[in-house]
Amino acid sequence: MSCGLLPEVDKHLLHVESWLQRRLAELADQDHLPVLQRFATWHQLLELRERAAYRPLAASTVVHTTQEFNRAHEFLLWLMQRHRALDRLGQDGVDLCHATHKPHEHRSLRAFLAWAMRTGRMPRRLRLPRLNRVEGRPLTQHRRLELLRRVLDEAAGPVRSRAAACLMLLYAQPANRIVRLTLDDIVHQADGQVLIRLGDPPTPVPAPFSDLLLRARAERTNMNTAANADAQWLFPGRGAGQPLHHRSLADVIRDLGIPGRAARTAALRQLVLQAPAPVIAQALGFHHKTTTRLASEAGGTWSRYAPNDHTQ
Repeated sequence: MSCGLLPEVDKHLLHVESWLQRRLAELADQDHLPVLQRFATWHQLLELRERAAYRPLAASTVVHTTQEFNRAHEFLLWLMQRHRALDRLGQDGVDLCHATHKPHEHRSLRAFLAWAMRTGRMPRRLRLPRLNRVEGRPLTQHRRLELLRRVLDEAAGPVRSRAAACLMLLYAQPANRIVRLTLDDIVHQADGQVLIRLGDPPTPVPAPFSDLLLRARAERTNMNTAANADAQWLFPGRGAGQPLHHRSLADVIRDLGIPGRAARTAALRQLVLQAPAPVIAQALGFHHKTTTRLASEAGGTWSRYAPNDHTQ
């Protein structure tokens, strides 16, 4: 909790900063240290700080960032062993690297290669091989509605789990964002309308999910300890003043039979068919590029929507 004297600092950002500092110190005798230092400082940390200013970073960000840095270090060692210079690397070298490394290593190395080309540390004319996208089985709209009906059933499980699953199925919210919701994010108006603050403006919550959400707010778990007596999290955790860990919430949603990634994609795809992608992005806290891409893939027609006053 902030006392108002100091700005809040993202704990995952602090973790990455300290890890990179230790890692760079370990590589102090390496010839390619300056390149790694610039990559870490002017690409990785700069990007993470911009993201942290927009919303809290996920715990997975730490793993992803450290993997990117380690793959970059391994790639530079690989070049050195073959007596190749980064700034003189040819297309044959890029292709050889791609052929001799595993698919997950390609993905983690991509950020460094793109940064090196963009900043002139590698020849800009090089072509990076395409990455194969690994996607799970898509969730149809019929199946999504079927899952919504299931989690609204009292017999499906605890109120907390069902409310979180509905937030995922209705509004495409990931677990790490759901756990950051507070009591103030649920607005119960005098006329009975329930709103939820996921972006700007607050989003209307339809019945019967609105009733389930109000129950989740009134029947919060992990409230019996003195440390959590004044907790404002919608999904309090066991730690003092902390929300439920996002992995724990993802597990309980999965236990209800909800495929997280597929459910979020299906929900967002349906939403961008119903309203302009930028509107959905702002209301639900997504980046407009994400919603625009999904709208295009779904064949939405809102790209031809005239941005004007249509109230008359």
